[in-house]
Amino acid sequence: MRKILYPFNFIVLACLMILLSSCSSDDPTAPGGRQPGDRAIVVDHNCTNLSLIPEQAIISAKTNLHIAYGHTSHGSQLITGMSGLIDFKGVLYSFNNGGTDSCLDVRDRPFSGASDLGYPDRTAWEAATRQYLDANPDINVIIWSWCGQVSPASEADINTYLTLMSGLEADYPDVLFVYMTGHLDGTGLGGNLHLRNEQIRDYCRVNNKVLYDFADIETYDPDGTYFGDKIPNDNCDYDTDGNGTRDGNWAIEWQDAHPGEWYDCISAHSQPLNANLKAYAAWWLWARLAGWSGS
Repeated sequence: MRKILYPFNFIVLACLMILLSSCSSDDPTAPGGRQPGDRAIVVDHNCTNLSLIPEQAIISAKTNLHIAYGHTSHGSQLITGMSGLIDFKGVLYSFNNGGTDSCLDVRDRPFSGASDLGYPDRTAWEAATRQYLDANPDINVIIWSWCGQVSPASEADINTYLTLMSGLEADYPDVLFVYMTGHLDGTGLGGNLHLRNEQIRDYCRVNNKVLYDFADIETYDPDGTYFGDKIPNDNCDYDTDGNGTRDGNWAIEWQDAHPGEWYDCISAHSQPLNANLKAYAAWWLWARLAGWSGS
């Protein structure tokens, strides 16, 4: 291999650039902490085909991940969906607290001092995360959900969320932190919820973050039919004819047309199919975090 000799001033400049690039920043758009890959991992409606996830990727997730998940009612759709999936598809998809008996280790609602990303306020979850990680160094995945608090959020509120997440990533570089959008609320593409969710999405894409796109999953049925321009809400209700009234429900309609292709389960504020899709996407997320390429 040919050796290239660089001028001394070039070497000094390169060293300065490296030092500057490693400095922390108060800018919420500055990435922090260890990244799971060279590009963002975005888990959305394109990631709900469970059959595409290799069995070995599922096993790898169960072997390597130790997950702590903070949520309230809307976020429980992941857990109740995953619970129902075990009966629907088998013990390959089993999980429990601690990861015993070849299960995925999911510590469900283990935090003290905060329930979700917005309760009791918009910052308590960060201190609760630090406290839990310091006491449980085996945890390598942190995921929190919203429960309605993105809908009234300001741009500054979301920047607070992004800044706190970035700080955690910097301080706990061996932990993967999963960002999340807020559930649909019926305000449509012109509503504040959509703007704030787009703020989260843009940040995650630009800064190579891991995003579980809760809202996007609620915007499509399993056939890929898009309902985002029909003022859909978290119950999967939508406007069928553009008159401003939600008079259809895409989840119920799909369930009725596809008997045997979905499973009944608890789905807070919504329909079973929504929790089914959240569970499929959750397993896609776990597989990606454990090293699967997604293809």
